[in-house]
Amino acid sequence: MRLDDRDLQILRTLATEGRITKTALAERVGLSPTPCWDRLKKLERAGLIEGYGAKIDLRKLAPHITVFVAVEISSHTTASFRTFEAAMQRHDEVVACWALGGGFDYLLQIVAKDIDAYQRFIDALLDARIGLERYYTYVVTKPIKGQGPPPIGALLDIKIS
Repeated sequence: MRLDDRDLQILRTLATEGRITKTALAERVGLSPTPCWDRLKKLERAGLIEGYGAKIDLRKLAPHITVFVAVEISSHTTASFRTFEAAMQRHDEVVACWALGGGFDYLLQIVAKDIDAYQRFIDALLDARIGLERYYTYVVTKPIKGQGPPPIGALLDIKIS
């Protein structure tokens, strides 16, 4: 799919302002509402927009900890990777999971009520026989920068106005 400047402006705007009205989005990118809506639908159908959601400030919601966990699994077969990955999909505490190349097999981002809840969760994963061999825990002590919008312009090596 070929994207032009307007498509990229739509993506960039939605990445930072997901609740923007369709009319405001159209004004922001210099289109009338109907053509803007048509482009938005085209971007959704193409799978470039995976969904819409709210960023929730967990610090204001409830006490919690964020933990990054580097994981090694016991076997490196396709079935073992599938088993582990399927297990990660089933747990809301795992808010992100990345397969890695290099020393560790996976990096998990886990949010738990407290360190005890985190440890109980890890113990349950160890007992679940999903191939978790070793894990290394890194507790976040202070958030510096959260996940922001993707650097669309930098990825495409262009400046988006």
